Amino acid sequence: MKAVIITIGNEILKGRTVNTNFSYIAKILTYSGYEVIKGIIIPDNLNEIAKAFKESFLEADLIVSSGGLGPTYDDMTLKGFSMAFGLKLEKNSDALNMVLNKVHDLTPEREKMAFIPENSTPIKNSAGVAPGIYTVISGKTFIILPGVPREVESVMEEIKERIKIKGFYYIDKSINLYNVKESLLAPLISKLMKEYGSMAYIKTHPKINEDGVPWVEVEVSASGNNKDDLEEYVSKILNTIEKEKNNYV
Repeated sequence: MKAVIITIGNEILKGRTVNTNFSYIAKILTYSGYEVIKGIIIPDNLNEIAKAFKESFLEADLIVSSGGLGPTYDDMTLKGFSMAFGLKLEKNSDALNMVLNKVHDLTPEREKMAFIPENSTPIKNSAGVAPGIYTVISGKTFIILPGVPREVESVMEEIKERIKIKGFYYIDKSINLYNVKESLLAPLISKLMKEYGSMAYIKTHPKINEDGVPWVEVEVSASGNNKDDLEEYVSKILNTIEKEKNNYV
């Protein structure tokens, strides 16, 4: 199952805000059984929002967006999403109750957060006012999240069990190899990828300590239906790297 993550906000494109939402969502989706194939960052622009949703619909089974659900003029994600698929924005009683549980006075700006695309379901947001949105179109699932990181985490906690692919496991482990240069380790990693690449993925992350001495973190990941077999397989590869590294470095 493939997934695309859309991040919406001028502040991210300007470099003013670090896109921590992407890394958090990607990790949740990976461990839930999805292959995240793309991350898109777009501005607060109706046409760009609609375009991103339409293109992602053609590429993925699950599309998750963050940003643009608040009360201000530039919070236009739901309008852009509705434009993309010809949907109406309707006042939803459950969404309205979620908003009213967080605010004392219902201004037009706050009421805006209760208007969601037709045939959609609001998702509880314990960390903020605007609810998240869950909807399915032609078998493709959309999760539309607020942009504040703590609210992203709150809404994803509410929905992650619902989207998890049952019977799927993703395992990753790593070891740190000190006084090792990535370039010298590369032939060993290439050899092991040829041998085990159909079952696992091996990735090296070069580092340098405070004294300028290089070291490498080696990560091995695998996915499948049997957790114990995956654990054993990943550990076997890491043990092989540990044993054979001196032949290369």
